[in-house]
Amino acid sequence: MVVRLAHRFTANLSMAGALASAMLFMAPVHAQNSPMSLADRVARLEQQQQNQDQNKLNQLNQLQQMQQTMQQMQGQIEELQHQVQQLQDQSKAQYADLDSRVGRLEKQGSANPAPSSSAPPAANASAPGSAASAAAPPAAAAPAAPAQSPAQKAAAQNAYNAAFKSLRAGDYVSSSRGFREFIQKYPNDALTPNAFYWLGESYYATTNYQVAVEAFKHLLNQYPQSEKVPDATLKLGYSQLEMKQTDAGVATLKSVVSKYPNSNAAKLAQERLRRISQQTAR
Repeated sequence: MVVRLAHRFTANLSMAGALASAMLFMAPVHAQNSPMSLADRVARLEQQQQNQDQNKLNQLNQLQQMQQTMQQMQGQIEELQHQVQQLQDQSKAQYADLDSRVGRLEKQGSANPAPSSSAPPAANASAPGSAASAAAPPAAAAPAAPAQSPAQKAAAQNAYNAAFKSLRAGDYVSSSRGFREFIQKYPNDALTPNAFYWLGESYYATTNYQVAVEAFKHLLNQYPQSEKVPDATLKLGYSQLEMKQTDAGVATLKSVVSKYPNSNAAKLAQERLRRISQQTAR
C-alpha cells in the first residue's frame, strides 16, 4: 500500500514538473504576442519612416543645390558665348579688312607690274628733270633703282610675290620669313615699305604683337609718304591694345581718325573705339 502511494506521489510530481516546464516554454511566445511587443514594432516602423523622410529631405536639398549650380553655370555659359561672339565678329572684321587690302594690293601689282624696278610713285609723278620736287624719302631711294639689273628686278618681284602668296595662304611663318629676307636683300626697292607692312601683319596674325609694333613703327618712321601709313597706324593701335597698352592704343586709333578721316582705316578705328567705349561703360 505504501509502495503504491509512493508511486502515485512520484507520478504526481512528474506531472507537476512537466506542467511547469510547459508553462516556462510558452512564456516567451506569450510575451512576443503581448501589447508591449507590438508597441516596439510600431516604434521601429516609425523610426524607419523618419529615416526615409530624412533621406528624402537630404535628396531634395541636394537637388536644389544642383539646380542652383546649373543656373550659375548657365549664366557663365551665356557670358562666354557672348564673349566668343564678340571675338568672332572682331576676327571677321579684321579678316575682311585684311582681305580687302590684299585684294587692292594684288590689283595694283597686276596693273603696275614694274614699280619694283623704278622710283616710288611720288617720284614718278614728277617731270623727268624735277627730282628736287619729290619728297625726301622717295628721292633718297631713287639712286639705288638704276643699279638693279633686269635679273635683280625680276628676283625682287619674285621674292615679294612668294612672301605675299604665303601670307594670302595663311602661312604666316613663311610669309614673315619671306618679307624679312626681301627687306634684307632689297632695302631700297619701291615695295620695301609694303614689305614692312605685311611683315607686321604676319607677326600680328601670330599674336607676336611686340615684333609687329616694331615693323609698323619702322614703316611709319622711315616711309611716312607710303600709302600703307594709315593701315600701319591702325594696326599699330590694334597691337597696342592687344598688349594691354589701352591708353596708347586709343590715342593711336584716334590719330588715324583725325589724320586720315576718309580712309577705310579711319572707319575701322572708329568701330574699334566704339566697342572700347561700350566695354568701358559697362
